[in-house]
Amino acid sequence: MCGTTGWINFDRDLTTEGRVVQKMVDTLVPRGPDDGGIWLNRHAALGHRRKGIMDPLNGAQPMTTPEKMPDGTPLAAISYTGEVFNFLDLREELKAKGHEFRTRCDTEVVLRAYIEWGPDFVERLNGMFAFAIWDGRTEEALLYRDRLGMKPLFYYPTGNGLLFGSEPKAILAHPESKAVLSLDGLRELLSFLRVPGQTPLKGMYEVRPGHVLRVRNGRRFEEKYWELRSWEHTDDLPTTVRTVRDLLEDTVTRQMRADVPLCSLLSGGLDSSALTALVQNSLDPTRNRRLRSFSVDFVGHVENFAPEPQRADPDAPFVAELAGHVGTNHRDIVLDTPDLASPQVWNAVWSALELPYGIGDHGPSIYLLFRAIREECDVVLSGEAADETFGGLLWFHDPRAVHADTFPWHALGEKTVEEQATTFLNRELVRELRLSEYIADQYRTALAEVPQLEGETGLDRRMRTATYLNLTRFMPICLDRKDRLSMANGVEERLPFCDHRLVEYVFNVPWSMKTFDGREKSLLRAATKDLLPRSIVERRKAPYPSTQDAGYDLAMRQELKKIVAEPNSPALPLFDLDAVHEQLTAPSHAASSMAKRALQDETPVRLNFWLESSDVSLDLTG
Repeated sequence: MCGTTGWINFDRDLTTEGRVVQKMVDTLVPRGPDDGGIWLNRHAALGHRRKGIMDPLNGAQPMTTPEKMPDGTPLAAISYTGEVFNFLDLREELKAKGHEFRTRCDTEVVLRAYIEWGPDFVERLNGMFAFAIWDGRTEEALLYRDRLGMKPLFYYPTGNGLLFGSEPKAILAHPESKAVLSLDGLRELLSFLRVPGQTPLKGMYEVRPGHVLRVRNGRRFEEKYWELRSWEHTDDLPTTVRTVRDLLEDTVTRQMRADVPLCSLLSGGLDSSALTALVQNSLDPTRNRRLRSFSVDFVGHVENFAPEPQRADPDAPFVAELAGHVGTNHRDIVLDTPDLASPQVWNAVWSALELPYGIGDHGPSIYLLFRAIREECDVVLSGEAADETFGGLLWFHDPRAVHADTFPWHALGEKTVEEQATTFLNRELVRELRLSEYIADQYRTALAEVPQLEGETGLDRRMRTATYLNLTRFMPICLDRKDRLSMANGVEERLPFCDHRLVEYVFNVPWSMKTFDGREKSLLRAATKDLLPRSIVERRKAPYPSTQDAGYDLAMRQELKKIVAEPNSPALPLFDLDAVHEQLTAPSHAASSMAKRALQDETPVRLNFWLESSDVSLDLTG
């Protein structure tokens, strides 16, 4: 668990730029509260913040090879974030080839693997990672990102090089960068989708999942080392179920490796319950160890619960049943509206998230959950991505979304994205944004990427497309949210359902087999039902919980009123004040959907906070 940043420039000597690089590094202290460092070379400056998960006492970064160039500089240097879960296997393979190791951490294994196998070594890695390597032999920088984008990596091209970082704020700490919101950037923020490789900030990009960005002599080359591919699924149902279970057991075992306390998130739903049971089963029974598990709840939520279309029941009874069934050492993190609506918490959440994608009260509750976890554990395993992989989200099963000629999650909204924007943006800007046209263009681009299987037709073909869209355009929003809010609290979140072997395998299972019993996530239920109480196996999919207390919405409205009343609010020129006033006097959204609350109440508030706190300027000229 770490943060990386750096500066590549082929026109100047960076060995004297330590102060600038240190300023970039300092923005990432929450990601790496234990230690930090910089490494300066003529054309490369690497920075790092570290939280020791493997071999905490060693493994300081940036790390260099002991082998030197004729001028005394190392062959290669690395600034690395994340975890490689098969590093022990790779370490043994490298030792057999004569490599020696000074630490027990995976960073050194990654660096030695690069020296041994060259740039394509990344194909051997199983894990979540983002890192930069400077190769002194070729004077080339290589920026790698994991296959599904679990770990972020942004970059900002400059005259003859680039800046990079785990978060935009690290890049923006450099004097050559500027935070400018473009028209396309605003479109992306309002459209609730992530465009691979893009960010809302003008001139800033992200390394795409499954790609390496190579920089040499000031020129940039982006190369793909992994992508989802389609192939015919020949396993029968029993074999498929067994394979899913085997893959889950293997990835859980791998991801439990840590030299610090580890726990799991538990909601009482299928995904987190199955994961928690698998983790508990993997613990050494001879040591009588009990897994720590954590859940989030709200004061009075069970007693005053009101059923919603997507949530028939509260989580708490199922959480208690699973914790007792499996035998975890469980703790409920119970939040009240004053916790969720605290200005200090909002500031912490929005500062961590940076880019203002609306997520309602999920942000504060997730942040506070991780803050509580940090008191006891450094690593948490989460069921994130099971819905996207196994087809558990509502829009996988609603015919309106399945057959819509747009992104599935857009098809089920009460209003179009354009109509939602008119609740607070001025009409002229909404017309200029042409959000419907923008979304249609992005949808066509995404469709062209889908690796269709030759001869596949009908529902199976359509659901392959839906799965691809969710994995590449929707899931990145969820992964980024969890990464930012966990790392802001010094907690590393691991995601077994994002193991690329599992994703590849399930992606190619026909939809008819994925839903063989007529329910969502049939394969996951079948693969883990022996571990779980019947009530959880049979429980309907429920989304991450939101408070049903109207007090949260009222607090957000009060914040919006302050913005409207302050003539120097940076977002004010974007607003239609009549529309905002109408919104402020409308009935409160108690027990409403997360999306409705986020878009109508939170989005303008977060947009203003971001423009103000990040000193973002506007360039909406086209």
